[in-house]
Amino acid sequence: MGYLLWSAGLILALAWFSRIVEAALGMPRISDIAKPEWDRQPAFHPRVSIIVPARNEEQDIEPALSQLLALDYDNYEVIAVNDRSTDRTGEIMERVAASPTAHGRLKVIHVSELPSSWMGKVHAMWTAAQAASGDWLLFTDADVLFKPEVLRRALVYAEAEHADHVVLFPRMIMKHPGERMMIAFFQTLFTFGHRPWRVADPDTADHMGVGAFNMVRRTTYDAVGTYKTLRMEVVDDMKLGKVIKNARFRQRNVFGEDLISIRWAKGAMGVVNNLTKNFFAVLSFQWWRTIASTAGLLFLNLGPFLGVWLAHGWERVPYAIALASMLVIYIGMSFKSSIPPYYFFLHPISTLLFAYTLLRSMFRTLADDGVTWRGTKYPLEELRKGLV
Repeated sequence: MGYLLWSAGLILALAWFSRIVEAALGMPRISDIAKPEWDRQPAFHPRVSIIVPARNEEQDIEPALSQLLALDYDNYEVIAVNDRSTDRTGEIMERVAASPTAHGRLKVIHVSELPSSWMGKVHAMWTAAQAASGDWLLFTDADVLFKPEVLRRALVYAEAEHADHVVLFPRMIMKHPGERMMIAFFQTLFTFGHRPWRVADPDTADHMGVGAFNMVRRTTYDAVGTYKTLRMEVVDDMKLGKVIKNARFRQRNVFGEDLISIRWAKGAMGVVNNLTKNFFAVLSFQWWRTIASTAGLLFLNLGPFLGVWLAHGWERVPYAIALASMLVIYIGMSFKSSIPPYYFFLHPISTLLFAYTLLRSMFRTLADDGVTWRGTKYPLEELRKGLV
């Protein structure tokens, strides 16, 4: 028993401490475009097409479009896609487009029918890109709030870095403790698994994509096959980042404080519901990978807490190192979000909820033989065939 406790503790200590060291060295290399050095005009003024797919977003679409139309950049268009909405989304889009504040920048496309072998959102973005005139395409969501200077700053950064793809991390709007607990865990897991500081390295497989702000050169978008390549991808934002990185284009991710912000979910179960659609897809719809990932998740995140309690004497040291490393991640995240470091103490609860979400995603997808999202069912067989 003592040997097993030592071995498990050493694995956990090494895993968490090594990631802390790597993050401490790597995270400062990620630029923050909210800093004063990026507050200037780009030397060139490329045309940007901002693409906003929306299905049944009548609550959020007007403020989102209004903020996009108020950007302090002079060469852009907004293309809003009403993707088979059954509420007033399309009507609101048309009203905003006809208002004096639109200045003719807003184009509305109505999709009434979804072709076979397409995810609805991916098809909406592909359709809009077909009609876009920009040198850059900025894919965003209908519930994202933009500050006026964000596009200008992103273009200045892209110009300075000669980037082909720029991903901006949004500020999460969180109103309840459950949201903060789950999003804190998600960010910890994301940092542990995706290593955003290595995205700029062309010799690594680390890649990035965020649905709130994926800005890609039109030539790059065309070169990777457009969204047609990803037509049945559930996690389309990350997969766009993956194909761009695999094609060895220059990919960058940046911070931006609250240049863009989003209310991702309402409450802890809101996060669970949002991720239920995605998790089995992330694991390529393979049950054995889901079971293994759940076991790994529990070991990595509950192990340090259980080990400190179960071990004795010096056996507790590696578990304490793992816990201290985890706490440092929470402290580091508190500088970039409104989540206080003491949410670390809720980490075991969020671990169990995330394990539940992984299994829920698998069982629901297998039981339904597909994924149902926003009223459309996508058969599992087609989803598996469409994996990239």
